[in-house]
Amino acid sequence: MSKVLLIIGDATEVLDTMYPYFRIPEDDFECVVAAPEVRLYHMVMHEKPPGWDITQESAGYHLQSDIAFKDINPDDYVGMFISGGRAPEYIRYDQDLLKVTQVIMDQNKPVASVCHGIEILAAADRLKGRTATTVAKCALDVTFAGGKYVDEQTVVDGNLVSARVWMDNTTLLKEFMRMLKEYRAANC
Repeated sequence: MSKVLLIIGDATEVLDTMYPYFRIPEDDFECVVAAPEVRLYHMVMHEKPPGWDITQESAGYHLQSDIAFKDINPDDYVGMFISGGRAPEYIRYDQDLLKVTQVIMDQNKPVASVCHGIEILAAADRLKGRTATTVAKCALDVTFAGGKYVDEQTVVDGNLVSARVWMDNTTLLKEFMRMLKEYRAANC
């Protein structure tokens, strides 16, 4: 079965993570949860209460990782999904994750990013010349990394598909699954 990485860390957003966690296997891909180390991770839920101009965070479910970033062989995977939430703020400094991200992007394998997941692609220096979307407060991550930010639900640019927030999951996963199937048909 073709394997797809799902990138998480503590404070990964529940809906950014659980939707692809269950959707990816529906088309006979194995979803492999990757994190800084193999252990149980704490997810969070983000919601913008009425009258607030920023999201409120509350505790969510937990998810066990399958593999540590340092143990990933990018050649074993056909794609990567980068979850959002606050996790990318700290895991973007993990050199093993950045190397994996660079290799998978450079191999032209499908990569999906939602919300703060774009911070990992920016840190991996893989947004130059790309058009992408993300949550509006991360637009600078795209532009400072040499990309073009657009405020659209889902954006496809080559092997990269990006979305703003979890409310865009349906279109994001529709495009990502299409890309994964096309990649598998052509390469596996």
